[in-house]
Amino acid sequence: MLSVLFCDKTGGLTPEQEKIIKGVLDTAAQRLDLKGEIEMSCTIVDDEEIHIINRDYRGFDRPTDVISFAINDESPDEEEIKEWPEDLPYELGDLLISLDTAKRQAEEYNHSLERELGFLACHGFLHLNGYDHMEPEDEKVMFGLQREILDAYGLKRE
Repeated sequence: MLSVLFCDKTGGLTPEQEKIIKGVLDTAAQRLDLKGEIEMSCTIVDDEEIHIINRDYRGFDRPTDVISFAINDESPDEEEIKEWPEDLPYELGDLLISLDTAKRQAEEYNHSLERELGFLACHGFLHLNGYDHMEPEDEKVMFGLQREILDAYGLKRE
């Protein structure tokens, strides 16, 4: 079961938009067949805040749409966790979505803000679970999963 600690720091989301984001995350967890108690956070921020995070943690001096910080990403000096203790919820990590960028992209792609927020939540969630799109074959897998998840939730691309 997926538990999402949700925070809208912008105050700009409607309850329906929050419900959509959580629903897409739930649908994604089911599609990936995640077992046990799973926890993550999802924070909605503005362009100013995501710009600072993108600059300080990723080295890109500009705002972006979504950033994922996976707990299980290892740095070279860390030891790999071989087995997660059964009595603890599994922590996926943190997802940050810029509402400002989501609004611009929804307009640019000519679809609803709800569809864009769902897409960004799904995209970030897949990154938290180890999916990537750096290589063409990986992109095909990840983007195929995104489409399946969004279609299953009812946010088909128009």
